[in-house]
Amino acid sequence: MTTVLLVDDSKLARIVAGKAIAALQPDWSRIEASNADEALGIVEKHDVHLAVLDYNMPGRDGLALAAELRQAYPHMPIAIVTANLQNEIIARARELNATFVEKPVTEESIRGFLSGAALRLRKANT
Repeated sequence: MTTVLLVDDSKLARIVAGKAIAALQPDWSRIEASNADEALGIVEKHDVHLAVLDYNMPGRDGLALAAELRQAYPHMPIAIVTANLQNEIIARARELNATFVEKPVTEESIRGFLSGAALRLRKANT
């Protein structure tokens, strides 16, 4: 089973993103975290296949978390989700080989990331 790690300090944002993911990939399970430390604890204990990370969080931001995940899991599909559309943030996400998804997350906005991730995960498992 494919597991998505959904990290956002806003419970409402996690619900909205979770519904969009469930609508597009109903067979995937979701694990939620409200910050970077919680997320890192989860990936140590669970088999996580892809991550959807909020950019603005207390403590470490989503790009810092993405960098840590990228070191430990070089091939994990990662999306950075934010309403902050600064070119610098988009460029840093790309440097980390992460997909940029604009908030609020909708089925339409996350569809490309999820279908690309599904394809990469299938290739990795064959």
